[in-house]
Amino acid sequence: MYQVVIVEDDPMVAMLNRRYTEKDPRFQVCRECPDGRAALEYLRSHPADLVILDMYMPQMDGMDVLRQLRAAGVSTDVIMITAASDTATVEAAMRLGVVDYLVKPFEYERFCQALDAFDRRRQAIRAQSVNQQQLDELLHRGAAVVPAEDKPEEKPLPKGLQPKTLEAVCTCLRENPQGLTCEQLAMKTGFSAVTARHYVHYLAESGRADSRVDYSTGGRPSVIYTLRD
Repeated sequence: MYQVVIVEDDPMVAMLNRRYTEKDPRFQVCRECPDGRAALEYLRSHPADLVILDMYMPQMDGMDVLRQLRAAGVSTDVIMITAASDTATVEAAMRLGVVDYLVKPFEYERFCQALDAFDRRRQAIRAQSVNQQQLDELLHRGAAVVPAEDKPEEKPLPKGLQPKTLEAVCTCLRENPQGLTCEQLAMKTGFSAVTARHYVHYLAESGRADSRVDYSTGGRPSVIYTLRD
């Protein structure tokens, strides 16, 4: 299980980030830090796999935290969450080793994609060897943007996805045109919620499914997936 540190000065946002993170059983939040100084103090003496870091905080912003972490030799992966989307800020963050960059407001689905991408990178790094295709997918994933109105070309399924399981997920979504959450899909297909999430994320990324956020529950918003025609 990956150990995650959340650095966020807004308690409500920190709570939401924790909920989003711990919905995925691969991740566990080991610490919440209300400011950059607390994060530096903790991370200098406690190993962590991933830091979810807010950009704008009092006293020390996310970029300062990043610079001091790297200067201290802390190489923990970082996902930056911020309202800043100017290219200079993004480039500076990437140079300091940020593995993903989420611009507020972002959807739960995009947060999950960031966690999935982090996991894939870690698994690739742990492998004894990788081929050129695996390296390309690891280093250049998301470099090309496919317009939503275009139908993407069929490509081999990513490692770990099975054609029969994918067809079962597609059939279930097709039979429920109103859309399903990952949890509903898992109940109807008999797969685990983690499995359902992997497959709907693949369908969404490949342009075969759409997602929308449902705020009507009155509680935590949910993501509903529908299969494209």
